[in-house]
Amino acid sequence: MIRKCLFPAAGYGTRFLPATKATPKEMLPVLTKPLIQYGVEEAIEAGIDTMAIVTGRGKRAIEDHFDISYELEHQIKGTNKEHYLHDIREVIENCTFSYTRQTQMKGLGHAILTGQTLIGNEPFAVLLADDLCDNEGNAVLKQMVDLYEKYQCCIVAIEEVPKEHTNKYGVISGNEIEEGIFMIDNMVEKPEPEDAPSNLAIIGRYILTPDIFDIIKDTNPGKGGEIQITDALLTQAKKAMVLGFKFKGVRFDCGSIDGFVEATNHFYNKSK
Repeated sequence: MIRKCLFPAAGYGTRFLPATKATPKEMLPVLTKPLIQYGVEEAIEAGIDTMAIVTGRGKRAIEDHFDISYELEHQIKGTNKEHYLHDIREVIENCTFSYTRQTQMKGLGHAILTGQTLIGNEPFAVLLADDLCDNEGNAVLKQMVDLYEKYQCCIVAIEEVPKEHTNKYGVISGNEIEEGIFMIDNMVEKPEPEDAPSNLAIIGRYILTPDIFDIIKDTNPGKGGEIQITDALLTQAKKAMVLGFKFKGVRFDCGSIDGFVEATNHFYNKSK
């Protein structure tokens, strides 16, 4: 059973400067809810109740958000504004939050390794808050947890992207063993279109087994001089089984201005 979800949240969010100079990019709101709260609610839907967040300098707002604000609660108690806090109250009451800091930005693999102290020796989910997903049925992480129960191995969420955009993603290739489920035989971090093994790109949802930590420790820096989770998972795929899962739903790259605006319009229209 997957009980814990790791949120790498130490990045600078430079594409949103100056907004992210003093505000964590994970706290940027789509409508009235910050990105990371959407992610936490997705994890809750998947049956996860322990949130492990890897933060960095200037990220205290994340911890404060998932805590009680006694002064604010007192000020709006009994007023017509009290209902605005209903969703975040439910999150706080139904989850445990723990935090650790990533003191150096050395890539997603390093961020996940930093979270080992919060995860321990058990399988876990990883959710990147700036990949915002929406579904009419089960959320993406719930779909992946259900798949893990069947296969008991590492799983990455994938989607088809235009070939010319492969240099923005980790890209996989593999054999389709069920509809939308691929046994991965190759993974490349941000390949140029002519070098990409396919147009199946990894997005910010993972189910990982705890042996991944030792593999990351033995993984040399790769693309951009960073420790890439893609490289570690390729090592694991050669030893065991790693699956790519074409999830059901729509995903918005809220790490980009265009994706953030698209997500805002989508959720605004959905709320009408």
